Amino acid sequence: MKIKIFAVFLVACSFKVWAQHKPANTKPNIVIILADDMGYGDVSALNKDAKTHTPNIDQLAKQGITFTDAHSGGAVCTPSRYGILTGRYYFRLPKHDEYLGYLQPLIESSRETIGSLMQRAGYETAVVGKWHLGLSWGVKDTGQPQYRRGKGSGYTNTDFKKPIGHGPEALGFNYNFILPASLDMPPYTFVKNNQVVDPDVILTADAYPHKKDDTKRVWDKKYTNADDIYWERGIWWRNGEMSRTFKMENCLDTIVSQGLSFIDRHVKSQPDKPFMLYLPLTGPHTPWLTDAAFKDQTAMGVYGDFVLQIDNVVAQVNNQLKKSGISDNTIIIFASDNGAPWAEDDIQVYNHQSNAGRRGQKGDIYDGGHHIPLIVKWPAKIKKPATYTHTVSLIDMMATFAQLSGQQIAKPYGEDSFSFYEVLMGNVTTPTREDILYESSRGKLAIKKGDWKYIDCLGSGGFTEPSVLETVKGGPTGQLYNLKADPLESKNLFSQNPERVKELKALLDQYVKQGYTISKINR
Repeated sequence: MKIKIFAVFLVACSFKVWAQHKPANTKPNIVIILADDMGYGDVSALNKDAKTHTPNIDQLAKQGITFTDAHSGGAVCTPSRYGILTGRYYFRLPKHDEYLGYLQPLIESSRETIGSLMQRAGYETAVVGKWHLGLSWGVKDTGQPQYRRGKGSGYTNTDFKKPIGHGPEALGFNYNFILPASLDMPPYTFVKNNQVVDPDVILTADAYPHKKDDTKRVWDKKYTNADDIYWERGIWWRNGEMSRTFKMENCLDTIVSQGLSFIDRHVKSQPDKPFMLYLPLTGPHTPWLTDAAFKDQTAMGVYGDFVLQIDNVVAQVNNQLKKSGISDNTIIIFASDNGAPWAEDDIQVYNHQSNAGRRGQKGDIYDGGHHIPLIVKWPAKIKKPATYTHTVSLIDMMATFAQLSGQQIAKPYGEDSFSFYEVLMGNVTTPTREDILYESSRGKLAIKKGDWKYIDCLGSGGFTEPSVLETVKGGPTGQLYNLKADPLESKNLFSQNPERVKELKALLDQYVKQGYTISKINR
């Protein structure tokens, strides 16, 4: 009898010890590393002729799933980020005013986002980095507009001491440390949980020289005015309001440090709770400001050095996850928000295809504008490297996270998102989408279904000239390409295939009007 009691006692003690040491959090953590303006061809694992070098991103590809036909929700920053967070296309928004980093909030607080979705699943959520989706700023004089385009000294009517409304906290993020927009457009200030970190504001032109003694004008000087800072190709930013303590050259490091601190703080304070960290970086978007440790480390000069520094962010995240003991059950998603702004001038000067030979660049409706790197690592589930060749979109993150967390997306939210969760589970042969829409910087639309891509305009619709062409009587009103036979989109088959044009045009119009239907693949 004593032996039996003792045996039961041992089992009970063993169970208690096991329970104390077993990981209470079985849900995977999620880290989304979003590069800014990094082309598919900038990742050396994806471009055998790359002049850039990305050893840490390459290692992700060796351990995870590489998506070779991934696309952003838009060919520029804001539309792409809107799609990631909401699972819907940017063109569905009403027309609105945009002005650098002062644009008004684009996502209504009632809309489902990946933040609110994962909060509901028990996650702590955070965004650290470039926001570019609008904020509700306070103003000094309520009888005046916040800013006047093209007028004044560079100062606006913004009151940086007042709390900021309708930030990430209103959209499902427990913690935020953000830059309002890109690092080449004001205001240059960090916002932490709806409060400007340093409200003492000066102008960038008061802190940085407009040009250096050896400055040479290159093609991208066209984006700047007399008061802006321009030092060389890729190193420029617009003059405007900046926190006195803000340093352009330290911005990326500050963002990464804050992101790593969030992981460390969360694991120590809430080890039983999963987290999702959205980490949108500010590079390799202009200005190309590289840390001393990465300068002159590549054969491509300042751009190659900056890409190497972006690659190092992946190493820092990996190291933090290992240090925290959570790397095995943490999903790392590496992607870029759109194609690279890599013009023909850059291709010739650097002999590098930042967009991996696709036609066009950032902003364009051609594939160079929205074809992006996308790699997912999840050691607990993805045991060997794989490649997924079917089409996916960054907009698909919402549906994927919903399936991952066992949730349904409530109507009418996330209407353009399709789950690729089954791909992460090992199914790399089945398409998750039947078709996909694209949007250029000028709001021009295109649709791809199967091998065919229809563009609802003439011209690039974006940064590459000609952007928009006028139609002529009897001529084509759009573009049609067979991407299997013509991946460079060089031969417009619009006039030769009127039935295909009619079919795709009607489908595009249907989606614009109604959104995707719930019954489609893996929705």
